[in-house]
Amino acid sequence: MPEGHTIHRLAEDHLARFGGRPVRVSSPQGKFSDSAALLDGEVLTGADAHGKHLFLGFGGAGWVHVHLGLFGKLGFGTTPAPPPADTVRLRLVTEGHYADLRGPTTCALITGPEKQAVHDRLGPDPLRTGPGPLRAGGDGERAWARISRSRTTIAALLMDQKVIAGVGNVYRAEVLFRHGIDPYRPGKELTRAEWDAVWADLVALMREGVRHNRIDTVRPEHTPEAMGRPPRVDDHGGEVYVYRRARMACLLCGTEIATASLAARNLFWCPGCQRR
Repeated sequence: MPEGHTIHRLAEDHLARFGGRPVRVSSPQGKFSDSAALLDGEVLTGADAHGKHLFLGFGGAGWVHVHLGLFGKLGFGTTPAPPPADTVRLRLVTEGHYADLRGPTTCALITGPEKQAVHDRLGPDPLRTGPGPLRAGGDGERAWARISRSRTTIAALLMDQKVIAGVGNVYRAEVLFRHGIDPYRPGKELTRAEWDAVWADLVALMREGVRHNRIDTVRPEHTPEAMGRPPRVDDHGGEVYVYRRARMACLLCGTEIATASLAARNLFWCPGCQRR
């Protein structure tokens, strides 16, 4: 499942390609046909992201709410667009560009109040910091209020989208390693200083993820060039400390990276660097 930086990048990509222009909207698969007919020819007026939710605004016609889930894909191309595959749920076309959405968990035309209801049920997003009503709570304070009272493990809390929106399995594992935090520590055992450092790191790492469209979490002194080690070879890309490095040696202390299932996902951590 894409992590939050990918969704924010997709929002930016939609604005760059379709923003301020009339868009041809269709649903070759047929499951979004009625809504596509209402939107066809409307101007894309905005694009927004909160956690793993993407919203494409069409003025008074409403917002297309997209959640890619585990299997959804959103790809871009230049026109002329090829004939769409029958698996395309939503196709957007304007002069010069097209976008195809396949296999999302959610693709629905919603109203402004319905969009706000989605925001209301999500936790703060590290990429939504700043002023404005839709960004309220983006400083991590609201997340700390829940974490500091919880007996649930910090690893599970980081994956709970009602606590923090947009953090997925990679950022969870990596930010805990970067701060030497045992993933099984209850949230209430974190200090405020630890949480503030984790939140600030998530903001910085995820912003870099949007900029480069991949996840890199190793510090400059731990890059392959600095350490004289081979670069990571993985279809997820990016340099990481522990994610998907089970049974390999920790880059810092040499301890074997451990893995276990937690919050329905595979967790990775270094027992040497992340002690209780």
